[in-house]
Amino acid sequence: MLATGFRSSFRATASSPPRDSAPIRASASTTSDGCSRSKVSLSEDLRNELAAIAPRSECDRLAELSGLFHSAGSVHLRGRGAVAVHLDVADSAVARRAFSLLRAFGVASEIRTYQRRAFHGATRYQLHIAGDERALQVLHEAGVLSARLTPLSAPPRRVVARACCRGAYLRGALLGGASLSGPRAPHLELRSAEPEGADFVARLAAEEGVNLRVADRGRHAIAYAKGVDAIEGVLALAGAGRSVLVFEESTVLAATRSRANRLANADHANLVRTSRAAHEQLRAIQRLRRTGAFVKLPPQLQEIGELRERHPTFSLRELALTCRPPTTKAAAHRRLQKLQQLAAI
Repeated sequence: MLATGFRSSFRATASSPPRDSAPIRASASTTSDGCSRSKVSLSEDLRNELAAIAPRSECDRLAELSGLFHSAGSVHLRGRGAVAVHLDVADSAVARRAFSLLRAFGVASEIRTYQRRAFHGATRYQLHIAGDERALQVLHEAGVLSARLTPLSAPPRRVVARACCRGAYLRGALLGGASLSGPRAPHLELRSAEPEGADFVARLAAEEGVNLRVADRGRHAIAYAKGVDAIEGVLALAGAGRSVLVFEESTVLAATRSRANRLANADHANLVRTSRAAHEQLRAIQRLRRTGAFVKLPPQLQEIGELRERHPTFSLRELALTCRPPTTKAAAHRRLQKLQQLAAI
């Protein structure tokens, strides 16, 4: 049984719902305003992907519920020790997911919608959870509320003791308050009401080998990553394989494009060097002809000189194959160098 005492040393939002809020049925196939657009942001794609992942065990469901409420939840004081908890999310898919998680634990909730005054009046979704005994017990087990019904900035260790639970918690945090952009300028943020909550997310990711940084923005704190490797690590831990592939595909394309550019630049540089070398070789041959020394040269040197005059754009390999009999690239190079040395005397 949870104690009913309550302390006020925490952030709490106003207890009155938005004026334009209206309940909706959880089974409705409503989609968010963002999903109806032709271009869906990476953040929306990520939330839709994660919302379709079913937790395999009860501990995963509890950890995911904890991540959701720590990133997007608020506790409301009703007076005389009464408590209500709200969850405010951006997508209907996330709202339905939270509704299903709560229902799996026998907790009743109601989904309502309201229009934001900013951001072009985007639709938001709120889950209203009455503070009955069962709801408070589940939220305590999930590490959202303490035994005295005060909000916890981070859940206790028992909620995220296993690797699967840590992944589920990160999934809940991504569903509730994450922003993802990229892949050209990759950036991932996981929002928390308090710096302690952001620190907890960063420590959780570090346990799985992923490095996140923490920043306090006054009204909220974030755990964030800007590198592709760290972002892919967080997404993989949460089970967002499709979103990971988006970043990996971009990395592969960038590497392929860079390699193609390097090869093109190398080919251009080789052509420039070949052209300059052929020009110097032709000048040497012309000098030898003017002095009458060319006709006195050994047959092999005369042959390579005549081939260079006949084929000024040929590479050394092509000149070597044109010789009779064909010779090696190194041999053709030595013969041309000999012509240049004789012309310089």
